[in-house]
Amino acid sequence: MNAAQHILKTLKRHHIDTVFGYPGGCIMPLYDALVSDEVMGDVDGIQHVLCRHEQGCALAADGYARASGKVGVCIATSGPGATNLITGVANAHRDSIPMLVITGQVPRSLIGTDAFQETDVLGMTLGIVKHSYLVTSADDVPHVMEQALALATSGRPGPVWVDIPKDILLADTSEQAHTCKQPTAAETLDTDAIAQAIDLLSNAKRPLIYSGGGVSLAQAEAAFRQFASKTAIPNVVTLKGIGNPGNANPDQLGMLGMHGSRAANLAVDACDLLLVIGARLDDRATGKLSGFAPNARMIHIDADPAELGKLRQADVTLRGDLGRILDTLTASLTPCAVELTDWRQQCRTWRTTYGFKAASNDEPYAPISGPAFIRQLSEITPDDTTIACDVGQHQMWVAQYFDFNHPRNHLTSGGLGTMGYGLPAAIGAQFARPGRPVINVSGDGSFMMNAQELATIRRHRLPVKIIIMDNQCLGMVRQQQELFYDNRESQINLDDNPDFVALARAFDIPALHVDRSEQVRRGIETILAYDGPMLLHVAIAREDNVWPIVKPGESNREMLDASTIQRQTNMTEKMPLRGTIA
Repeated sequence: MNAAQHILKTLKRHHIDTVFGYPGGCIMPLYDALVSDEVMGDVDGIQHVLCRHEQGCALAADGYARASGKVGVCIATSGPGATNLITGVANAHRDSIPMLVITGQVPRSLIGTDAFQETDVLGMTLGIVKHSYLVTSADDVPHVMEQALALATSGRPGPVWVDIPKDILLADTSEQAHTCKQPTAAETLDTDAIAQAIDLLSNAKRPLIYSGGGVSLAQAEAAFRQFASKTAIPNVVTLKGIGNPGNANPDQLGMLGMHGSRAANLAVDACDLLLVIGARLDDRATGKLSGFAPNARMIHIDADPAELGKLRQADVTLRGDLGRILDTLTASLTPCAVELTDWRQQCRTWRTTYGFKAASNDEPYAPISGPAFIRQLSEITPDDTTIACDVGQHQMWVAQYFDFNHPRNHLTSGGLGTMGYGLPAAIGAQFARPGRPVINVSGDGSFMMNAQELATIRRHRLPVKIIIMDNQCLGMVRQQQELFYDNRESQINLDDNPDFVALARAFDIPALHVDRSEQVRRGIETILAYDGPMLLHVAIAREDNVWPIVKPGESNREMLDASTIQRQTNMTEKMPLRGTIA
């Protein structure tokens, strides 16, 4: 067996049955091994999905991993194949997504000679992977593959890159696989820290849970919900934590941060104890750090020790498996250990008063409002629907107005903010969840970044539904230019977009166009009912903004909304000009 064949054997042994890739010269031996599998009639073979750009391969593997909870695998050749993967791999790294990246490299004798399609993959990717390998011996392949898969999925997950010269892929390997043994004994919890956390929780008057994507990565959703239910502590979530509490928790206040609900940000500002679970206190969530939860002590629970104390020193830190830590805390606390009636009522009042509300789309012949459209989409779609977002205003409207009952139903590019993420991620999610509805919600700017993946959808007849919210501009950039740059618009106009309906039909994908509010329900119901891929082009108002918004660098208490901006405008108009008499 040569090294290429051994790689496929390793993937099968780890129950990896779907990979996303694009062939080329130096990775060709691996693709030849795929053909050999087919010729030999291997019924337990690997399904290879040919995307139409290597970035699409990496982002599809990302979406597959998020939707399934398993490792995503992408494959490309050397040189431009490898460099085209980089954005997708960086995206996975920033959001801690388990991914195995396999690339071909020029033969060992040509490394360092500026050979055709040679690039220094290790050097370029040091900052965007959990670990990387340049394999230098065929006998190292079994061990490297086992170790790479173990690293990608253990602790804080992330992408691991394996770069393999072409001559090694062709070389025989006789060494048996070295199985990387995972620790069997459960790690010991810090009992002193557990006791301190219980003491803080038992004595807090205004505690608040702040949870992030680490809950889902640890597959600790059930443990989290049991803890939240037993303690009755109000909670807020990050962009990646949306869905952690489910959609039936009366004490969840939604997303916090730059585009979070006013209710969530008010609760963070007022709490006296902040319990951070699987979140890293990133700037979009905290705003100006010195103004974040100024009255609160903090307990921080995370799998990654590097996140503990990185941005703010916690009073108590708990590192390890989130599910086990939460189970221990739940068992140690009595139900409603603290009398939280007044605090819970205050938080529920904030939620009622300041939660996300979308105006109805029912007025005949009215233009379509972005928030109202997303609210209506949420009401119509089944609970098991997976939404894969791109990046921009539509992404924030989905976070604000779509009602998710599980974090794995919400696929979004959080840390990197990768435009073009949504369509490939939806492809990956559909392969991970073949019997469930998957919808890509995109903007006109983001969609054009990876529109070529319509060909992948057509080839596999994937029943992915695509919604393009088209305001003919880069809406999020336009909004910030309007609010923070004196409305000086610069390079955001997209009014020369293609006819998206005609574009979809060119790929043999049916499409509809809606531009009035009374068409929305029928448009959504039509694409959901169609047995196959379908695109819905939604024309929305150019002037729609995402509210509230916190100016970058400001405290979350400095939230702006439409009424705030109007008041400021009115005050400015009433002020006399310098040198004039009032």
